[in-house]
Amino acid sequence: MGKPDAEGHGPADGLPGLPPEWGRVVVPDDASALAAEAAQVRRELRRASGRPGDHRALGLPLLVLLVAILTMLAGLLVVTWPRANRGTDRPTPAPYAPPATLAGRALPALDLVDPDDEPVPLRGLLPAMIILLDGCPCPDRITDALAAAPAGVSVVTVTAGRTASTGPTAQGQARALADPAGGLRAFLRQPARPGTATALLVDRTGTVTRVLPELGTIESYRSDLSALAG
Repeated sequence: MGKPDAEGHGPADGLPGLPPEWGRVVVPDDASALAAEAAQVRRELRRASGRPGDHRALGLPLLVLLVAILTMLAGLLVVTWPRANRGTDRPTPAPYAPPATLAGRALPALDLVDPDDEPVPLRGLLPAMIILLDGCPCPDRITDALAAAPAGVSVVTVTAGRTASTGPTAQGQARALADPAGGLRAFLRQPARPGTATALLVDRTGTVTRVLPELGTIESYRSDLSALAG
């Protein structure tokens, strides 16, 4: 049975290692005297840690949160992972050019429109050099083509929309037409580019002999233009 010391304190007061701020600690001789305190401690522990069912209820949200965090970290790793070829793995744009198979194909039977809004069958003007002016009026290029075109070869200028361009036609060979439906440009399968005229050379059978994506000086196509008269 516990006995107080000379100062009236219980024997537990002299237990080593107990902080002094705990004050006087009395250890009863009968452990059953601590039953109430033990029950209170167990209740506090259950309240702090939650009931067993609470762990199961929290398990799924915690798992979802863990998966989301791992997914985010994986995405950041992929984005920030250094690559030796970063900045050089983009494909190099191909140069502007019509499809390689266009030469040798037949010109479609297109009806264009003249300045009087009358339909004109394009194949009825062959052989011809057909110049598309939807990207550039290019009067100098038209004048050069008119001067170099041999007898019997038509020079046809084609503009987009319903209004035919009445460009330099003083020599009487150019035929100004409009292409309201855009059929000729669709045949080329290439968009118009500002500042650039495109030309097709078509023989009398309706076969495309050459495509000039960027109509340059007469020297770049003179021989092909002369061959259309044969």
